Amino acid sequence: MSSSAPAPVSNFIRNIIDADLAAGKYAQRRWGGQPGPAGTHAAAPQDPAKIRTRFPPEPNGYLHFGHAKSICLNFGLARDYGGACHLRFDDTNPEKEEREYVDSIVDAVKWLGFDWGENLYYASNYFDWMCQFAEYLITAGHAYVDSQSAEEMRANRGTLSEAGKDSPFRSRSVEENLELFRRMKAGEFPDGAHILRAKIDMASPNINLRDPAIYRIRHATHHNTGDKWCVYPMYTYAHPIEDALENITHSICTLEFEDQRPFYDWVLARIAEGGLLQKPLPQQIEFARLNLTYVVLSKRKLIQLVEEKHVDGWDDPRLPTLVGGRRRGYTPEGFRLFTDRIGVSKADSLIEYTVFEDCMREVLNESAERRIAVLDPLKLIIDNYPEGEEEECHAPNHPLKPDLGKRAVPFSRELWIEREDFQETPPKGYHRLYPGNTVRLRYGFVVKCTGCDKDEAGNVTAVHCEYFADSKSGTPGADNYKTKGNIHWVSAKHSYACEVRLYDRLFLRPNPGGRREGDAPDLERGFLDDINPDSKRLIAAQLEPALKDAQPEDRFQFERHGYFVADRKDSAPGKPVFNRTVTLKDSWGKGQS
Repeated sequence: MSSSAPAPVSNFIRNIIDADLAAGKYAQRRWGGQPGPAGTHAAAPQDPAKIRTRFPPEPNGYLHFGHAKSICLNFGLARDYGGACHLRFDDTNPEKEEREYVDSIVDAVKWLGFDWGENLYYASNYFDWMCQFAEYLITAGHAYVDSQSAEEMRANRGTLSEAGKDSPFRSRSVEENLELFRRMKAGEFPDGAHILRAKIDMASPNINLRDPAIYRIRHATHHNTGDKWCVYPMYTYAHPIEDALENITHSICTLEFEDQRPFYDWVLARIAEGGLLQKPLPQQIEFARLNLTYVVLSKRKLIQLVEEKHVDGWDDPRLPTLVGGRRRGYTPEGFRLFTDRIGVSKADSLIEYTVFEDCMREVLNESAERRIAVLDPLKLIIDNYPEGEEEECHAPNHPLKPDLGKRAVPFSRELWIEREDFQETPPKGYHRLYPGNTVRLRYGFVVKCTGCDKDEAGNVTAVHCEYFADSKSGTPGADNYKTKGNIHWVSAKHSYACEVRLYDRLFLRPNPGGRREGDAPDLERGFLDDINPDSKRLIAAQLEPALKDAQPEDRFQFERHGYFVADRKDSAPGKPVFNRTVTLKDSWGKGQS
């Protein structure tokens, strides 16, 4: 786990933990874990008196920015309280889970700077316990096998205003239920023929307590257990059991699980009544999920973006997936700073994307070395500089870190400058190159513009100037030249052409697919309607030669342009490809709606 973190900020979850520890709630927990089938035991804490949290992703997709908030919260609490955080895969749905997703999640959590040590678990490793507990619930009269069709169960479930109806199979005897469940496990029935349900209350105002499903039949190969099982537990049944078996103290999840908490508690309480779980039992605590402007974090919508090829895969730098963010050049430190800055609360809120970007800028401004890149090249010819000559100018690697020293930047008669740094007829207040004006070439000489060349269509193809030989930065006499303009450049002889990808926000509006002012009441607008057609632009830039040695994931500030990263996927030795991570300041303003 990362050791560098800001001082913890109090929140309602920390207040709960503080109260539990002060009361010695976990001090009397037994050593040795939970009892399991055939004398086996589940995971046991090294220090039963300390807190244990967990990050429990389902391995059915790639993690997104919302998961980063949960990762930082759970691992951060364990770090700050001297406890442990488990990485656990809630792999109870074999039809949607793959090893690819498991590996990507492991990589993402490590990349964010956290370490679970020996505490890596799979829900599928507890299937024996879960079956044992299900049989106990049957024998105790708390569960039954229902043979209704899915449509019949849906019709009998009731609504928010109407109670549900008991299943005609709810009164089956314990012996019949136990026999049917064991035959389900033995693979005697097809998918959907039967389902095991908890027997709670079909009239409960909480629909989640209307005899929720516990086990269903699925003849599917599991990524971890293969073909051992043909019945699989429901997530809402499995999750509390996993927490209890691992001696989790505080099971922290997002608000959409708040209505499920009564069932979470019911499962653990019923099993504990049979002496199969030790107390104190885990407690579920809900917090508000991450909601960001200009972003969709719905797994369904992310899948649609990928499968319909609106983006270039799960690691597209425009996607709010952690693999995409990493490829974009976002940093683990920036994610941790962001989650600390937005805090934790019970109330839903919408966070401006600028807050996220500002956190990345803050980290990158401190860590990224500076380099020079010309993104829209225009030739600048210094007519009075001797042909064939060249010399070195020197630029600091980082203006805030003198200890990083300076690098040599080659200078020659022909340079590349930004096209926007020359105007033949400039507007008022324009201090860059135009005929008769002087500017300083950053880290180099002062030059005076003398004119330009044009093609037959009237487009400027080259700018001409003269330099002042005694005006080189860092040499005696250089300060005698006062200019208002200061532009960057690279030597045409020494620079190299490079593909640079200018990424922007994937959506044009802060609420993709949401209502806009003036919309008709019955207008349905899809989130795909708000995709930004300019969210990705490929350009051929001219870069200073030092950038040719950049390694994948090396990050730099391209002066005046923002922060860029050498693409971790497409860069090759001596041929890095750069992605723009974020501009130097927010370029969206308040005009977008």
